[in-house]
Amino acid sequence: MRRLSLWMRAHPSVGDVSIMVLLLLAEVAGVVITRGAEHLIGFWSVLAGALLVLPLAFRRNLPGVTACAVLLGLLFQLFGPHPPLLRPGFLAVLIMVYTLVAYVGRRAGGGYVGAVLAVWLLSTYPTPGVTPPWALFAVQLVLVLGFCWVLGEYFGARRAYQEAMESRLRGLEFERDQQARIAVAEERNRIARELHDVLAHSVNVMVTHADGAAYIVRDAPDNAVRALHTIGDTGREALVELRSLLHVLRNRTEADDSARRDPQPGVGGVYELVERVRGLGLPVTFRVEGDLDRIPTGQGLGIYRIVQESLTNVLKHAGWHATAAVLLRNDGERVRIEVTDNGARGVLAPEAVPGGNGVIGMRERAAIYGGSLEAGPAEEGGWRVRAELLLAGESATAS
Repeated sequence: MRRLSLWMRAHPSVGDVSIMVLLLLAEVAGVVITRGAEHLIGFWSVLAGALLVLPLAFRRNLPGVTACAVLLGLLFQLFGPHPPLLRPGFLAVLIMVYTLVAYVGRRAGGGYVGAVLAVWLLSTYPTPGVTPPWALFAVQLVLVLGFCWVLGEYFGARRAYQEAMESRLRGLEFERDQQARIAVAEERNRIARELHDVLAHSVNVMVTHADGAAYIVRDAPDNAVRALHTIGDTGREALVELRSLLHVLRNRTEADDSARRDPQPGVGGVYELVERVRGLGLPVTFRVEGDLDRIPTGQGLGIYRIVQESLTNVLKHAGWHATAAVLLRNDGERVRIEVTDNGARGVLAPEAVPGGNGVIGMRERAAIYGGSLEAGPAEEGGWRVRAELLLAGESATAS
């Protein structure tokens, strides 16, 4: 029964056709039983009954047209050669009152009820000398039409509620899908940013040392050997950071936390980073203002990655004989980062590289902690990266 109910709900026209067939059979049976010998009257009654009942097959798709067709059938039946008081086909009128109220609206339903009452009153108004129970029929008709009206109001309200709930569910599903897509996009951006930050600096250092070793391998083999050692050390450090990142991305359980995990670099690692870059031949001035020891781990990692990416861009784009300066300032509310160089970058500036992930990643890291980042040519020449990161308490307040 449940399957049949679901199937009928999915195919409502089948129910309408079934109602139409049953009413038509009842109308024909009534005509045959009451007026089988009167061929003309019987033919007229069958025609009027057909006009009343047949349009019901289209009552959901074309309620207005169907209502007019049923009203025309009622006219044929009531103003025929031998009008009946009530026939089975008259149920089509009641069904259309319910349909108009439930599917179209109260105005259409009220107009249709008025038209039905007017037609019925004109066809049954008592003639002089004849006193049929006219008033009783009128009261009964009004009560029946009123019942159909209330039924239409109830099912119309229920149908509107179901449609509103379905629309809300579709909206919630769409919102859930959008949130899932946004979460996936954010996760992809985070993975891309972490991979870029982990690998870009190390690979650039390795490439720089490899080029230098190839250039001096004959004239200064000892320096070439040291460059090769630096390449090996840098590659191992990159692998360690990459394994740590993959460990986080795999979402291992607490049982796997017994495995060794190297801590992420923080603000304290900037000192080592600057020394490593100096070892590559880039003079770097490093200045700290304020206390950096109590900076939270998250902000510390963001500071480290921004300085790392900025110095990597200096190595890649500033050219030979360039110098760089790194400034970290903590005023108690936010940390300001400034990395400048005196190189001539021209068209190789990071902002001018289509699809470059370096500056995009730095901006995203600053935005995570309620800060901002600017990168562009400095007024005195060279390139400048300026960033501000709110500290943990200020970031939470801003968010």
